[in-house]
Amino acid sequence: MAAATSRTSTHLLHTVAVLGASYGGARAAQLLAQGLPDSWRVVLIDRNSHMNHLYVLPRYAVLPGHEHKAFIPYDTVFEPPALPGTPSPSSAPAKDLSRHVLLHANVTALKEHELTLDKSFPEHGIPNHTLHFEYLIYALGSHLPSPINLWGPVADEVEKDGVVNIVRGTKEGGVAWLKKFQQRVARASSVLVVGGGALGIQYATDIAEIYPATKVTLLHSRHRLLPRFDEGMHTEIISSLSALNVCTILGDRLDLSSISKGAERNGERIVRTQSGREIRAELVLLCTGQTPNTALLRDTFPNVLVSEGPNKGMARVRRTMQLAEPVDDLPEPEEPAPVAEVYAAPESVVQTPVAELETAEPSSPTLEVSEVDVPEYEDEEDEEPEPIEEDPYTRVAAEHIFAIGDAADAFGAVNAGHNAFFQGEVAARNILKLIERSEREAGEPTKRQSEQVPAAGAAEENSEGDLELQKYAPGAPAIKVSLGLTKSVYQYQGMIGIRDKEPADLDVHLIWRYFGHSVERGDLDLDPEQERNTRAVVRPEAEPVTV
Repeated sequence: MAAATSRTSTHLLHTVAVLGASYGGARAAQLLAQGLPDSWRVVLIDRNSHMNHLYVLPRYAVLPGHEHKAFIPYDTVFEPPALPGTPSPSSAPAKDLSRHVLLHANVTALKEHELTLDKSFPEHGIPNHTLHFEYLIYALGSHLPSPINLWGPVADEVEKDGVVNIVRGTKEGGVAWLKKFQQRVARASSVLVVGGGALGIQYATDIAEIYPATKVTLLHSRHRLLPRFDEGMHTEIISSLSALNVCTILGDRLDLSSISKGAERNGERIVRTQSGREIRAELVLLCTGQTPNTALLRDTFPNVLVSEGPNKGMARVRRTMQLAEPVDDLPEPEEPAPVAEVYAAPESVVQTPVAELETAEPSSPTLEVSEVDVPEYEDEEDEEPEPIEEDPYTRVAAEHIFAIGDAADAFGAVNAGHNAFFQGEVAARNILKLIERSEREAGEPTKRQSEQVPAAGAAEENSEGDLELQKYAPGAPAIKVSLGLTKSVYQYQGMIGIRDKEPADLDVHLIWRYFGHSVERGDLDLDPEQERNTRAVVRPEAEPVTV
């Protein structure tokens, strides 16, 4: 991204750091870039050069020809989503976004008001690997299962035989990883997929449809697939697996020690389940084991992380998405506080930034981005939202640090891109309110005051109520799962629907729009970056000037 403007030195700017530029972090950065006062900047940090659209990776790791579409350039990450019906850049007032920066780097340490990077950025006022910040959003997600972990070895191959010669965290490395994975799947005569979540289901059905001669087995520890959802989802998925000749084994777990023993027969690995069942497969895909990426919080905020149970490793948060820690004793009852602004995930149609977790109304044959509901928090005078109670067993651990997405223990919200997206909105808007609150207390003119001209005789805004922090409440669980190349099943607001005309690339252009790219279906068939680079190379040289 561009360096800070010459009018404002980077040393004079206050900083909001956002760690992670995926679904939630990018959305938070967008809102902050549009709403921060001129004396503030966003510093968005990600270890990847491009946004990796995780939920198309299983498809692109099996089906050739679409790899480049999974890697979205970050050059428009601070701009509003390019959604149909929104003002075009030419008609909307131009905003100076040049002071906001994206850093391609790893964060190696985190303290209360500073973080350490693995490289310096003197052009952005970071000469010694250390970035000081006033606020921070922690959006580093989780460690991914190996079949979609572009930073790990390809499938079951050893690292030295993979794509280690290509730098990880780059588009080139990611494309090479996917192509290598495709080749490995194509060679396999039999595949065992362990884990019956959306990831495992997609891998099993895609491999079975693309390579019908390959024997595919799906092993799941529970007796139902997707148990958080209606049983009708399980029934439809089982039916599709059967139609694709996938052998489905439920209620049994893989004995991981049988993998390490390395027994083989006729080119196939021999593994066993905990019940003693023997399974032979040339390729084993472990679609389990996702863990929160919260190690950076451990030293400075040790009480924030959940120590045991199904949410182990997640960061506790308040409804405001601020870091939280447990309290020893239940607090005494207090007088009812004023009703805070409540933000529940919208119940309308949501085109999520996640192919796995899209939602759709049954009446919609195809879900277009124009149906996205991104609320602007307009006041509704006809009804008052019900107050959401905070957890009485926690308190704010750091008022200036927020956690969102897979890293956050967010009140039962499923780990999904669309939930991270909405949590990012809550965190960003609360930071903007905290900044405005501090400016008001200091007697400084706020950004809102400078941009608004009050009508004659208008009453002054309530300095308390309009800066009440928003509270997050997750919406009902919703999911969409692909069942082969053209079919999918989804659950939305308790209703189950089926689609049988899904595009092979899973409509990836829709998520490109969320990152500021104005693209239509088909625009990504050729790699836009490669095309742009090619045009730059073949551009005719200017004719020599004669004097």
